[in-house]
Order: sequence, then structure tokens, then C-alpha cells
Amino acid sequence: MPLLNALLSGLIFGAGLLLSGMANPAKVLGFLDVAGAWDPSLMLVMIGAIAVAFLPFRFARTRTKSWLGEAMSLPRRQQIDRRLLLGSALFGIGWGIAGFCPGPGLLSIGLGLPQGLLFVLAMLAGMALFEVIERARAAKPSPPTSR
Repeated sequence: MPLLNALLSGLIFGAGLLLSGMANPAKVLGFLDVAGAWDPSLMLVMIGAIAVAFLPFRFARTRTKSWLGEAMSLPRRQQIDRRLLLGSALFGIGWGIAGFCPGPGLLSIGLGLPQGLLFVLAMLAGMALFEVIERARAAKPSPPTSR
């Protein structure tokens, strides 16, 4: 049942990306080009997505298990730190350069778009680099603190 739920959720998400234009890099780049030929139509998509997701996310915070009996796994951290800011900046830069974020990038592979494959490969390389850096940081002994 969890696999069927994941499949249906993915199909609905992919259909939403296609219908909204989020899978079209030119549409996304037009939205991000606020100083040029700005296309604000994706703002309506984002507002609609927030409106649709707001109440279910509020409800999900009060539960320990999903309707399918799976453990709920929602982010709990509220601290804004350097890692969050750097990750957000890298995400935005990648989105602005390629016109893809992870969901539309994966969808574009299914649509046979070579630029989507290039984006996903670059994304995976960035994720692997992050893991290498994090493991190196974790293995490095912390400096002694002076009192």
C-alpha cells in the first residue's frame, strides 16, 4: 500500500507540475526575471499551493501517524542557520540558472528533455559533494575550548 500511495502522490504531483507550467524552464525563468519580461503567473500557482497545503500541514502536525499508518516525518527545526541560508541560496541559484528545481527536473527526464537530465546529474553531484564535506567535518576533531 505505501508504494501505491507513493505512486499516486507522484503522479498527482507530476500532473500538477505539468498543468501549472512548473515543468517548463522558460516559464520558470520568465517568472524569475523580475527586471525584464516578468511573467507573474507562477505566483498564482504558488499562492494556490500554499492555500491548498496550509490546513493539511497544520493537521499533520498534530498526528504521529499518517492515515496509512506510516510514521509522520515533518521538519521540526525552526532555527535559521548558515547551512540553511547557504542551501537556500544554492537552490535559488540553481533554479535561476536552469529553470528547474528537483521535482520538475525529474519530471523532465520522463519527458525526454536532455537539459533535465543534465540538471539532475548536476544536482546529484552537488548532493554527493555535500555528503563528502559533511563526513569530513564530522571526522575532524573539534578544537579544544579554553576556559
